[in-house]
Order: sequence, then C-alpha cells, then structure tokens
Amino acid sequence: MLAPRRSYPESAMNTKFPLASAAQLFSDPARAAMLTLLLDDRPRSAGELALGANVSAQSASMHLSQLLEGGLVVVSREGRNRFYRLSRPEVANAIEALGAISTPGKYMPTGANQALCYARTCYDHLAGEFGVRLTEGLERKGMLSKTGRRDYEVTAAGEELLRTWKIKLSELRGTRRSFARRCMDWTERREHLAGAVGAAVCNRFFEMKWIRRDRQSRAVHVSPQGERELAQLLA
Repeated sequence: MLAPRRSYPESAMNTKFPLASAAQLFSDPARAAMLTLLLDDRPRSAGELALGANVSAQSASMHLSQLLEGGLVVVSREGRNRFYRLSRPEVANAIEALGAISTPGKYMPTGANQALCYARTCYDHLAGEFGVRLTEGLERKGMLSKTGRRDYEVTAAGEELLRTWKIKLSELRGTRRSFARRCMDWTERREHLAGAVGAAVCNRFFEMKWIRRDRQSRAVHVSPQGERELAQLLA
C-alpha cells in the first residue's frame, strides 16, 4: 500500500530554519534517487524517474510534486510530456556535498561505478577523479587560486589557458551565477571546479571531443586526446 500523500505548503518551506525543510526533501530514498538521476542536467520524464527510483508512477508523482514545491526541481512541457531537471546548480552542489559527508571513508568504486567515479558530470561541470585532477592541476600551475571559503579566482595564467580553449571570462563574469565555485566531490573527497567557469570548461571539452557522455548514466568517457591534454597540463 502506498504511503499517504504528504504536502509541503509554501509556508513550510519558509520557516525559521528552511534547512530543515530542504533536508526533509533530501531524506527520502526515492526523492534522493530522483535528484541523483538529475545530476547530469539532462531533463527526464516522470516515468524515467519512477523507474530509476524503483517506485510506482503514482508515488513518483507525489515525490516530484514535493520537489517542485520545495524548489529543488523545475518542470517543462513538450507537447503532452513533462520533463524535470534540477532547478539550479546549487542543488547539485548540495547533493555532492551530502554524498561526501554521508559516505564513510573514501568511496571505493566497484563494477559499473568505476566509470562514474573516474569522470562524470555534476550538473553542468566535471567531477570525479578526472575533474579533481584537472582542478588540482590548474591550482598547481597557478591558474586557479582559492579565495574565501567557497570560490576560486582565475589568475592571468589561467585566463590565458582558457583563452586558448576559446572561453571568454568577460562573458562569464556577466552572468548571474557564481563565477568559479569550489564544489566538494563526493567520491574523491576533494574539490572540483564548478560555477560558470566549470560549466564552460566542461562544455568546451565536449565540443573538442575530449570527453563524451555515457548514454546510460552521468559518467563521461575521456578520449585518448583528452587524456593526453590532461597529462600535459599536469606535467
């Protein structure tokens, strides 16, 4: 028997401690599964999310309604179909951070998880071992520097590198989202590059065919050229 539907009125999402309301949405296994499936920033139907969360269509509808009301996902219509995606990059950052603190010790991949742990997308930027190694390489080369508790700044050397990748920082600074954010990687337990710069780098890597998407998951596959470019950067 399905559990009775619980509603989360707007007033409940604006309490004195809104963190508790958000945590309640993350805490359900089915909703957590759906949010994790949406980490690749690809829109998915309610049917896909129900299948991935191993729940009935009716139960999936209830959970998605709660996530919508809580502001964690958004929905768009294409004809008669409705497609869901994460509402903003900060939701993906929160999911990665929660994964990092909820897994004891360093995550040890097995089987199919090995590809996911090596290289994947975290919303719209690179994560996993590949993303962390790239970020740390940029730091060692003096192209990224940490600023504050959550951000990076791109140095002059970093700006020159990004220019060779045809990434214009002046355009990225004009956007409303965070410029260069430090995002905790849940498998590597170290930080990778997020924000507008992280998204631009990931998108450019796709365009240059250094990486390609996996059809079944948010893993990305690194091409031989991509591996060579990373090795050269880290040298």
